Parts: sequence; structure tokens; C-alpha cells
Amino acid sequence: MNATTALLTDHYELTMLQASLADGTAHRRSVFELFARRLPDGRRYGVVAGVNRLLDALEQFRFDEQTIAFLADRGIVDQATRDWLADYRFSGEIAGYADGEIFFPGSPVLVVESSFAEAVLLETVFLSILNHDSAVASAASRMTWWAGGRPCIEMGSRRTHEEAAVASALAAYIAGFATTSNLEAARRYGIPSAGTAAHSFTLLHDSERDAFVSQVDALGKGTTLLVDTYDLTEAVRTAIEVTGTELGAVRLDSGDLPSLAGQVREQLDALGATKTRVIVTSDLDEYQIAALAPASVDGYGVGTSLVTGSGYPTCGFVYKLVAREDASGTMVPVAKKSPDKISIGGRKYALRRRSAAGVAEVELVGVGERPVDDGDDRELLKPLVEAGKIIGRTTPAESQAHHLKVRDELPRSASQLSRGEPAIPTDYIGDIQSRNPFAQRSNI
Repeated sequence: MNATTALLTDHYELTMLQASLADGTAHRRSVFELFARRLPDGRRYGVVAGVNRLLDALEQFRFDEQTIAFLADRGIVDQATRDWLADYRFSGEIAGYADGEIFFPGSPVLVVESSFAEAVLLETVFLSILNHDSAVASAASRMTWWAGGRPCIEMGSRRTHEEAAVASALAAYIAGFATTSNLEAARRYGIPSAGTAAHSFTLLHDSERDAFVSQVDALGKGTTLLVDTYDLTEAVRTAIEVTGTELGAVRLDSGDLPSLAGQVREQLDALGATKTRVIVTSDLDEYQIAALAPASVDGYGVGTSLVTGSGYPTCGFVYKLVAREDASGTMVPVAKKSPDKISIGGRKYALRRRSAAGVAEVELVGVGERPVDDGDDRELLKPLVEAGKIIGRTTPAESQAHHLKVRDELPRSASQLSRGEPAIPTDYIGDIQSRNPFAQRSNI
């Protein structure tokens, strides 16, 4: 990993800094917010992930000697700006939705309060982390919801950038995946890892039986044997002959999975291996997992679709200035006027309004004022950074538990895979004209 994250950014953030330092506006108190204007087509909710990675990146956001030398060699900013950057430390406040939290259009997922100079530099690194990780978590949540308690295994490392693979494994775990195949994710974040053998292991041996014997000798009878390299029926028979009825699982990686899973389940039961599980892989996504719900399947391995956000590799998050100090020292709301890229001026606060039964009903966003909790609501913005000190970290296990808890708050319609409106509406209180300014807007 990089010693510093300061250059995981865009050139124009530093040129804006130079200009604002020169004209005296750099130190104006400012509020930036990160939010999505809409959900991808077919999505009823989104899932926040990457907050803890974001805090790690903030901690490493330093302009060390080598970084300053690079800026000087390229002539990117002047000496006065480089001097300011050499002392950069974020000293403001950040509040945000926790890892695993649900978000909707307009949800103030992150609120950054500091000087303009300190906050503007963080735009790109914050967006790159949250857009990627939340896209993976949003897809993963739909998969684990439709898996219905059957474990999902993250196995997409070879389908994305090597560091994106590690981040994807964490995001998937937050959204309910049980394990990952990625050992760096296991080392870095403590996520449970799992894996057994590929087709190449079977092909290496003189016979399928030899491969199975070798694997069982090495890993024990509780292992998972891959049974579709050659003839499926013969492979299942051989697997049980080698292990007896104590075989942990068999894996199917190709073909008509619903029918093949049923066929294998019947064969296993007939052989007395009633506790041997059937695991399926092969380019699964949430739609295929939903279709497999009635099938004799005990677990799913998901790769490409997961790490690419199941067709939506970004959440469309943006990072916008919504309030700033004017020349007199008064905080004033600011917003873009573009009809296709609307933003709402003013610092936001958010509650998840729930029924007496605990079912989510409304995403209630206060503009310049806090919504009032009617007794059943849940505060969404958690303190992450106070006076520059990071205070809001959570563990992956805590984030996963939080996600599963808050997902259970959603109405059942949230699980639908067809096109439709967000599971709950976003309502605004305060100085704003429209009940939901983001409704029916075009994509960013």
C-alpha cells in the first residue's frame, strides 16, 4: 500500500487550492456533502461500504518530501501552495453513514466540515473509495438477501484490479458474504477465507479418483470436491467412494445449475450422503441466485458480477459544496442550478423514520435543521472525525451485523429485482421547495 494517499486525487484540486490560497478564500469555513442523486435502474436501495477504508486513507493523506518534490518538478503548484501542503493535516469534522448502512437518493452519506482548503483536497479519494466499495456492497446485499441464509463465497479476485479485489472482498463481507477466496483480504481485515481446488488439480492427476484421494488426504473429508471436470454422475459416485458419507460438499461450476443441483442432491441422498452440501459457482449474479432459490443448493460462489457491482460499478456518488462562510463570516447555503445535476444547498441531517413495528418508512433529511425523532426513528449520521481525530472506525464483523440489522428494517418490496422506485421515499424539511428534488432526474 502507498505510504501516502495524497496523490490519489485530481490535478484540479491542487490548482483550486493554489488560487483560493492566493485570493484569501481557502480558509473559509465550508461544508461538503457526498450523496447519490439516484439509484441504478432496478435497485430499490444502496449499501454504504468503504467508510473504514476512507478513514485509513484520510490518516495517510500527507504531503511528504517526495510528494512535494514531485509537485515541484512538474510545476503543478507554486511554492506558497507547496509550503501549505507540507503542513497539511485535516483538522475538521466528518459525519457519515456507517459501513453497512442503507442509503437512498439524496442521503447525505458523508458530511465534511472544515476550511475549503482542507476539504476540497479529499474529494477524489473519498469518491473513489465509496463509489467502488458501495457499488460492490449494494450488489452483494441483493445476492445475500436472495440467498436466503445460504452462505455466499466471494471469489472475484481474478476479475478485477488486485487492490480492488481486496476492497471488494471487504465490501462483500459487510453486505453478508460468509467468506472470501482472497488471502490478502483475510490478512488485512480478518475476513474468513475459504478455498479447495480448481479443475487444473483434477486434470493434473492420472484419474479423477487420484485427485479426490489426494485432496481428501490433504484437507480431510470435510473438504469440497469439484465434480464436473468429466462425467458428473461418475464423479459424485467416486467422491462418496473415497470419503464415505462424510464428504463436506461437492461443487458444480458449469451447466444447467438448477437441474444439475437437483440431480446431484438425489444421487448424494441415494448414496447415503444426506449431509453433503451442494455448492454452485459459474458467473452467478443476484438474478441467478434468485432463480436458484427453489433448487437443492446449499451455497453460492460469486465472482465477476460481484466485483463489478453487477452491472453498476459505481454508485454515482458526488461530492458537493453545500454551505460556506461569506465575506462577513456568515455561513450561507450554496448549490448548483443545473437541472440535470441538481444539488441542495445547506448542511444536512438525516433520520430513518420507522413505524411502531420498526419498518422503515421515510428517509427524512433536514436542511439546515435536525429532523425531530418521533420515538421510532434512527439517527443515520455518525461522528467519524472530530477536530481532525478519527473516532468512528468499526470492525468488519460489526459492519456486517449492522447491515443485516438495518436491511431487516426495509419493507419486503426492497428485495425486488425489477425496476421500480426506491424502497422508501426521501423527504426533506427546512428551506427547500421540493419534497424530493432528486425524483425522476436523469443520470449524473
